[in-house]
Amino acid sequence: MDSRLKKHYKETVVPKLMKEMGYKNPHQVPRLVKIVLNSGIGKDNKDAKILESVQKDIAQITGQKPVITRARKSIAGFNLRKGDICGIMVTLRDNKMYEFIDRLITVALPRVRDFDGLPANSKNNKGSYTIGIKEQVIFPEIDYNTVYKIKGFNISIVTTAKTAKETIVFLRQMGFPIRED
Repeated sequence: MDSRLKKHYKETVVPKLMKEMGYKNPHQVPRLVKIVLNSGIGKDNKDAKILESVQKDIAQITGQKPVITRARKSIAGFNLRKGDICGIMVTLRDNKMYEFIDRLITVALPRVRDFDGLPANSKNNKGSYTIGIKEQVIFPEIDYNTVYKIKGFNISIVTTAKTAKETIVFLRQMGFPIRED
């Protein structure tokens, strides 16, 4: 069964972008590939309680068990040794990805205080768009009273768009509240 956003993509976004961008084939229209949530632990990497708390929060938000990322090499300036825990990440694809984006657009982002849209300059020329979330409590799955420490994370949205302009046009059609800069 397709999610609401996937159905919207197939029925509304594809025909509209084919007309607007001049695509001749529906397979040329950009589509979502994956979503990567990444939370850096930083100097808290020795605190097992924070690590466990962030893992639990990301698992609740995504519905998928996160993976611990480790440092590939030592960096003396950051007091980081090879093999130290440096973050937690989850990669979402297919239906979980569409469900997550739907919740992000319709529930989580409107809960951000003084929210006036996402910046248009958070993209690259490879079809990716990255959003920084300052607090995990904007998601309704997280109970504010059980949060051990407020930690933010990055959400990277990977698409098949070829240019930065194509990425922004596609994400706006999908319902992302991206500002005009």
